[in-house]
Amino acid sequence: MFTLCSQNVAARNLVLSLCLFFLFCFVCCTPPGDPIKCSSKTTNCTITNTYGTFPDRTICHAAAAAYPTNEDELVEVIASATKNKIKMKATTRYSHSIPKLVCPNGEDGLLISTKYLNRTLSINESTMTITVESGMTLRQLINDAAKAGLALPYAPYFWGVTVGGMLGTGAHGSSLWGIGSSVSDYVVGLRIVTPAGPEDGYAKVQKIDVGQADLDAAKVSLGVLGVISQVTLKLQPLFKRSVTYVTKDDSDLAEQAASFGKQHEFADITWYPGHRKAIYKIDDRVSLNVSGNGENDFPGFRSTPSLTLALIRTIEENEESAGDADGKCIYSELITSALALSGYGLTKNGILFTGYPVVGYQNKLQSSGTCLDSLEDALITACPWDPRVKGQFFFQTAFTIGMSKVKNFIQDVQKLAELEPKSLCGVELYDGILMRYVKASTAYLGKQEDGIDFDITYYRSKDPMTPRLYEDILEEIEQIAVFKYGGLPHWGKNRNLAFDGVIKKYKHARKFLKVKEEYDPEGLFSSDWTDQVLGLKNGLEIVKDGCALEGLCICSQDSHCAPTKGYFCRPGKVYKDARVCTHLKSLQNKPV
Repeated sequence: MFTLCSQNVAARNLVLSLCLFFLFCFVCCTPPGDPIKCSSKTTNCTITNTYGTFPDRTICHAAAAAYPTNEDELVEVIASATKNKIKMKATTRYSHSIPKLVCPNGEDGLLISTKYLNRTLSINESTMTITVESGMTLRQLINDAAKAGLALPYAPYFWGVTVGGMLGTGAHGSSLWGIGSSVSDYVVGLRIVTPAGPEDGYAKVQKIDVGQADLDAAKVSLGVLGVISQVTLKLQPLFKRSVTYVTKDDSDLAEQAASFGKQHEFADITWYPGHRKAIYKIDDRVSLNVSGNGENDFPGFRSTPSLTLALIRTIEENEESAGDADGKCIYSELITSALALSGYGLTKNGILFTGYPVVGYQNKLQSSGTCLDSLEDALITACPWDPRVKGQFFFQTAFTIGMSKVKNFIQDVQKLAELEPKSLCGVELYDGILMRYVKASTAYLGKQEDGIDFDITYYRSKDPMTPRLYEDILEEIEQIAVFKYGGLPHWGKNRNLAFDGVIKKYKHARKFLKVKEEYDPEGLFSSDWTDQVLGLKNGLEIVKDGCALEGLCICSQDSHCAPTKGYFCRPGKVYKDARVCTHLKSLQNKPV
């Protein structure tokens, strides 16, 4: 077995070579497959997300799948299902949401894919609006807008998400400027197909425009109102940006975090707490006459040889099984150094990074995802998370902390890092903690106040009963964020425990539930999971042996952790109200 340790110079050199190969590899890849799999064309189907499994490791079953190609066909599909009282769920091309938003209840349900609802319907240059179908990817949207001299000002960083998916989960970029970085707040109209009575043919197209209160429910809807068919977005004239990354010590990050977002329009911060560093992105608009044709091709979203992915995963699995924290810290330093060397995927000419600043058009810099490009069939290369190859398998915890609490939250995480200096090197293998700025939204289920969204990606074992190295530290951070500081979990990410009681944090939750009742009174677009999240049913927490390891519960007894492997349920180190799975070999045979 190949174990990476502090004395293993050859291993370090090999990993560095892999890092550089990964960063500068431009080969084609196979895009992720359709998340819907049917045994007979469009019947007897299953669905997962693009990562291959949901937080509770289930695969959802459905009786059938439908692939409408226009709004009329979508109406027919929903009308037929409504008439027969069949549960339905909308699904997207790549299904990037981690929670079970796309699961209909039971095996008799219907999956409605928006894969072929992917056209631009109109662009109005005078009003600077674009109308698209909901299955259009972010990449298509920003490129079609750019051809008309227009730009979506803020967006997620990965262009494989769809318009409907972004609205369903409240996806966003990073900015405190203007009306903020949530894509939903640029929606000025949409059409959504909902169930109806026999007098309306069992399905109805609801047309909602600016000024109608229902828009604030529909533009972040979790998919429980119906299926969005068309969306109209307000754009801006196409512009250029200038980007520079600056590396600093994280000693004053708690003080700098809030003010930095006000200084630069597209600012974000990547935090490497294991090595006490913060990468500040100085990112602003510049005049169109500023020279530069820069592009963004972030390495984490590039195609990677499947053999390289397998070796990188094997190294991490071996580090986990050996408890090799030193190896993780060395490996993560190599990864982050290679990222810095590559300019984090920025280039001045589409090929090479030659220094900062990198200036380019908005549509070339705002997001990336070249691992989705190819139509090749062989899995020689793939997106790093493609479940068809041995590659990344991770949890993703993401939450927004209100600006007034950001300083204290960062300081708490730093206290944990001081107590266990090697504990957070693992998140740096997935490019650290990404801090994005968000503003309060008008959407009922949108952001409730200005804040910073913290995205943390980290190792997940293929065995649900196997704890992670420093399991307790990441569990404590999760509980500090969600419970101590009232953080709002990202709707498209997170484990079950982050959503426990979440609906109480939304001041307009009742308004949203009222619209839900009006649009879908029989709950055909609801499921047990969405009802649990919305507070309509209990049962979100799944209590069983090992449940805390997967975030299905907060441990209250040792069996919820892994006592046979030395992990016991104990209070947090900084947040004493937390209950986390702590490695305590010396207590293995002692009572709780």
